[in-house]
Amino acid sequence: MMSPSRFQIARKDIISLFENNGTRAYTYNEISKILAQNRGYWRLPADMYNEDFIELLVKTTRMKRYSFDFPARRINRFTWGDVSIYQLALSLEKDSYLSHYTALYLHDLTDQIPKKIYVTDEQPWKNFRRTQLMQKDIDNAFLKPPRVSNNIARFEDYNICLLNGQFTNRLGVVSVDKLIVTSVERTLIDAAVRPIYSGGIYEVLNAYRKAVGRVSINRLCAILRKLNYIYPYHQAIGFYLQRAGVYRESQMRLLKNFDFEYDFYITYQMKGTEYSKEWRLYYPKGF
Repeated sequence: MMSPSRFQIARKDIISLFENNGTRAYTYNEISKILAQNRGYWRLPADMYNEDFIELLVKTTRMKRYSFDFPARRINRFTWGDVSIYQLALSLEKDSYLSHYTALYLHDLTDQIPKKIYVTDEQPWKNFRRTQLMQKDIDNAFLKPPRVSNNIARFEDYNICLLNGQFTNRLGVVSVDKLIVTSVERTLIDAAVRPIYSGGIYEVLNAYRKAVGRVSINRLCAILRKLNYIYPYHQAIGFYLQRAGVYRESQMRLLKNFDFEYDFYITYQMKGTEYSKEWRLYYPKGF
C-alpha cells in the first residue's frame, strides 16, 4: 500500500463529497466507483487500490464498516456516519423495503419493539401457470407448519431477516421518515398472509384495531385484488376486521365482494379450532 500522505492532501475534498452526495450507506462496488470517478481530481495515484482507499476512509473519516453474516454469504456495508438499523437493513438488497412486523412498528401498529427486522427483496417477474385450487390442498397445507425463512443475520441486538418476496412491482410501498416500507394497507395484508412474520395472530388483530381511522379499506381491497393470491386471504382479513370490533359493517362488506369458494384458515397448524360460517374460516379456540 502506498503512503497515505496523498490521501491526506485530498482528504478535505473526499470528505466534502461524502458529506454532500446524499447517500449514507454504500456497497464496496459503489465506493470503488467513486474512487475511479474522482481519482484524477483527487490526484490519487494508481497504486492506491480500492481496499487501500476504503481502509483509509474507515480509519480517518466518518466512514464505518459493517458485516452481516447470513447463512449463505457475508454482506459488507459502509456508512457515512451513524445510520439507523433500518437504513442499514435496507442497504442489504437493492430496491428492497421494510415489511411485516417491522412495518407494523414503523406505522405504530404494535405496542412492541420487535428485535427482528424484516426486509423484502422482490424476485423477478415470472410467467407461471396458475393451478386450480382444491379444498384438500388448502386443508393439507394448513395442517403443516408454515415455511419460515432462515436467511437471517445477527447484528447487535437485532436479527435481520431477508425475505424473497413475490414480484409485485413494489405495490403499496411508500416512504416513511425516509425509510422505504409497505403502506398501512399493504402491511395489514402482509400480516394476515404471514402472521408468523408479524408477531402472530394476536399481534395482527391488535394491528387491525390500531389501524382504524388510518387505513382505507377501499385501498386495501384494491391492493389485495392486484396481488391476486391463489389463497382466499380476504376471508382472514374480513375476519380480522370483524374481530377488531372497530370497523363499520359497510367496510367489512367490501371484503364480502370477493369470492367465497373455499374454507380457509387464519394460520397454520392449529390444535383446536372454531369455525366462522360468515367468513368460512377456521381459527383457534378462544381467539
